[in-house]
Amino acid sequence: MERPLDDDVWRRFSALQERRPGGFAIAALMRPPAEGENEERWLERAREARGRAPFGLHTHWTAPDHARPTGGDPAALVREQGRWLDSMGLRPTFFCGGGWYIDEGVAGMVADLGYADCTATAFRPGYLEPGAPHLQLEEPAWLELGDGRRLLEVPTTHSIGMLARGVLGPFGRQIVHAYFHDTDLLDRRRAAALRFGLRFLGLKRTAKDLDELQLGLRPEKTMSFANRRA
Repeated sequence: MERPLDDDVWRRFSALQERRPGGFAIAALMRPPAEGENEERWLERAREARGRAPFGLHTHWTAPDHARPTGGDPAALVREQGRWLDSMGLRPTFFCGGGWYIDEGVAGMVADLGYADCTATAFRPGYLEPGAPHLQLEEPAWLELGDGRRLLEVPTTHSIGMLARGVLGPFGRQIVHAYFHDTDLLDRRRAAALRFGLRFLGLKRTAKDLDELQLGLRPEKTMSFANRRA
C-alpha cells in the first residue's frame, strides 16, 4: 500500500480485503506516513487492515512517490519505521522494500526486527535500470548474511498480469505469491484481472495467508545473500 491516505484507494483496497477473492486474505504491506501526512488517520487505517489480514512494512526511502534510495542509510530508516510501528501497537510480520530494493544492511535490519522478507522476486521487474541492485529468487529460502545472521525470504512470484495468464497453463511453482499496488485498483481492467486471477488461483491451489505460510515454512535451501543479487 503506497497511498493508504487516498480515500478512493483506501475504499477499494478495504473492499477487496473484505471480499477475499479466491479465499485469499489480502495482506497489507503499508508505506508509513511521510512528513506532513495525517499520522492519526494512517494509524486508524493500518489497524483496520491489520485486523483483516497479515500486516507488513513497505519502505519508500526517498519520498512517497520515489521508492528506491537516493542517499542516506536505508537500514537506519527501516529500523526507525519498525520501532515506530511497534510503539504504536502495530507489529509487522513481513517487509518489502520499495522499488524492490534491499541490500545486506537492510536485510540484517529486517532480520533483527523479526520480519520475513518478500522483496525478492522470481522475475526481474522490467522498469529497473540495467545494473540496478535486485534480489532474485524462485522459491522460499533462508538467506545467509555476511555476519552469520539469516533471513527468511518468501519471494514474490507473480504480478497481476502473470497471475491472470496462469489461466492458460500451470503456475509452475509450489508457492504462488502475487503482488499488486493499491493504486492498481483505480484501473478497472487491472482490478478485474486481479480478482479474476485470484479466483482462478483459488480453484487450483490451497489458499493460505502470509502469516500461516510463514509459520509452516521449512525451507530446504540456504543461500548466500551476496550470491542472489542480480
